[in-house]
Amino acid sequence: MNIAILTSGGDSSGMNPAIKKFVECAYEKNFTPYFVYDGLEGLIDGKIKKAYYKDVAGIIYRGGTIIRSSRSKRWYEKRYRKTAFENLKQNGIDALIVLGGDGSFRALDVFYDEFKVPFMGIPATIDNDIALNEYTIGVDTALNVIRGAIDDIRDTASSFSRAFVIETMGRECGYLALTSAIANGAEMCLIPEVEFNLEKLKKRYIQEIKNGRSYFIAVVAEGLKIAEKIKEWFEKEIGFESRVTILGHIQRGGSPTVIERLRAAEFTKKALDNIETNPNKIVTFYDDKFVLRDLKEIVNSKYELDKEMLELAKPLMGKD
Repeated sequence: MNIAILTSGGDSSGMNPAIKKFVECAYEKNFTPYFVYDGLEGLIDGKIKKAYYKDVAGIIYRGGTIIRSSRSKRWYEKRYRKTAFENLKQNGIDALIVLGGDGSFRALDVFYDEFKVPFMGIPATIDNDIALNEYTIGVDTALNVIRGAIDDIRDTASSFSRAFVIETMGRECGYLALTSAIANGAEMCLIPEVEFNLEKLKKRYIQEIKNGRSYFIAVVAEGLKIAEKIKEWFEKEIGFESRVTILGHIQRGGSPTVIERLRAAEFTKKALDNIETNPNKIVTFYDDKFVLRDLKEIVNSKYELDKEMLELAKPLMGKD
């Protein structure tokens, strides 16, 4: 069986450990592994090559993806999807392993409906926004990058008695901001999924300042697009000199954490264990175990943040 792997959409740490495990596990199972370079764009352009052990030697500690990724506008046109299918046939590819996020799975959904190429999907995005799934490859490393940044910013915030507004990535999903705010002891957490109350926060902050608080850490999700407004709010309403720090793409990089490397290997093995007998599934991690789900079930479901986490963060949003 010839199986090709591609990484699609935003890169995330943990993709390389997954790629390494794919090659090693494929040979153990007497499959022939192939790489598709440059994601969906590479699939259209026919950038498909057989993979060998030497290709993955020493990549486990590296962030990003050695086979590169892309976001493809051409994929929206059927003629290009047909070209991608023909490239797979020409190279004798029997099945696909796709590492990516919500957009990648929706692209895969269309491709399967049209050409019935067997596949297995592995959630890989720092946004952690895949429905019916609690862990995506890349999120733990991103959270640790954010942790390090907030720890460093806290040093200067406390030294200068400032408010720092820290913007995290995640598109319209507030998972990174929510988790980071709780884990790093922030005083504010603003995310797209929950309405916040600045008046209640102001009342609380004024009281805390009277009781000795001398700086603030505010974590804001990028989807709100309000980091500058919150900075101005701290200065005008709370009376604290403020700075904005946009963490940006450093959250996608860095050497994968131990948890990331383990999860990447487990996701990939689960995919290859089922590619012959139970294909056309997304490997999800839910309730502390791996669960195979139908692609349609994933793309037709809505992602929701953990209710217990939201409860913990209520005071940081000005909620009762």
